[in-house]
Amino acid sequence: MKNRSKRVGLYDPYLDTLGGGEKHILSVLEVFAEQGFEIDILWNNDLSNEIKKRFSFSPQLINQLKWVDKKNLKHLQLYDYFFYVTDGSYFFSQATNNFIFCMVPNKKLYNLNLLNRLKLWNYRFISNSPFTSSWLKKWGVSSTVVLPYINDKLIKKNNIKKEKIILSVGRFFPQLHSKNHGEMIKAFKKLKKKSKKFADYKLVLAGGLRESDTSYFEELKKLADNDHSIIFEVNISFDELYKLYGRSEYFWHFTGLGVNEEINPEKVEHLGITPLEAMASGCLTFCYNAGGPKELIKDGENGFLFSDSQNLIDKMIKINLDETLKEKVIVKGKKFVNENFSYEVFREKIILDLIKVRP
Repeated sequence: MKNRSKRVGLYDPYLDTLGGGEKHILSVLEVFAEQGFEIDILWNNDLSNEIKKRFSFSPQLINQLKWVDKKNLKHLQLYDYFFYVTDGSYFFSQATNNFIFCMVPNKKLYNLNLLNRLKLWNYRFISNSPFTSSWLKKWGVSSTVVLPYINDKLIKKNNIKKEKIILSVGRFFPQLHSKNHGEMIKAFKKLKKKSKKFADYKLVLAGGLRESDTSYFEELKKLADNDHSIIFEVNISFDELYKLYGRSEYFWHFTGLGVNEEINPEKVEHLGITPLEAMASGCLTFCYNAGGPKELIKDGENGFLFSDSQNLIDKMIKINLDETLKEKVIVKGKKFVNENFSYEVFREKIILDLIKVRP
């Protein structure tokens, strides 16, 4: 009798946002696919084309994704492994190995009352960063940290010439851990007024935009006020984004600015994939000093941290004059990403900690 194929199922109620968390969990499935597993995505329509455009996954993986009706949640015994990105609701699963993927440190999502504990008796929690994991631990949830990987195209040396560009990458949306595009626009205008060295620089804001967030996007364009040095790149492909990273000299990340991290950890950056991509691409990376980025970046070593917009502006002006420091930070930033966020490191983690797990 022929052995049945090994199967993995994923249910992510936020899948159509196609943000960093979605890329992360799909990356986990990429390793399973390499190991010969069949991959089922529990979703009511096929998002293959959108995923192919937004992310850098191989066509082979995209073709291996099988889109099945969410009714399959009633038949999880079909799966050897099942992954669920929680929206705060939980359910029993008869899959052999079950994982809750935690991308947001929001206490409301992890209400482990008696009923939920019963539902989760055969689940394990995995989190996207040490920051998220530390907050889960405070709420009584033990998790395995699975860091993402950064695409080899960004890590490998390229010959793209740097231009006078300050880049920021993140979805155009005001909810939860907003990227604070408005504050970036204001800071950029102040920087140009304060230093003639930045008079010819452009601020490029790149990210995904959903129809439901168009009003927020229109507010940003009004704030830019037809300034031709402020450029919006909406829903661009990974290849286009890769070239943009390569051309950009600086990278800004404002998520969490103005938020009390101890009260609202869910509103700061949970990990910081885009700063890592920027570091890999040789950008001088500046992040607000909170959440995941403050754990990744050593100020003045592999990147820079700032406490507010004025602190950022002062650092930009000072560092722009120090070519030796800039070169050192670029080299160390690339090395840090290469050693800790390569696909090889990621793949080994998945194989050793997840695929080999048995109940």
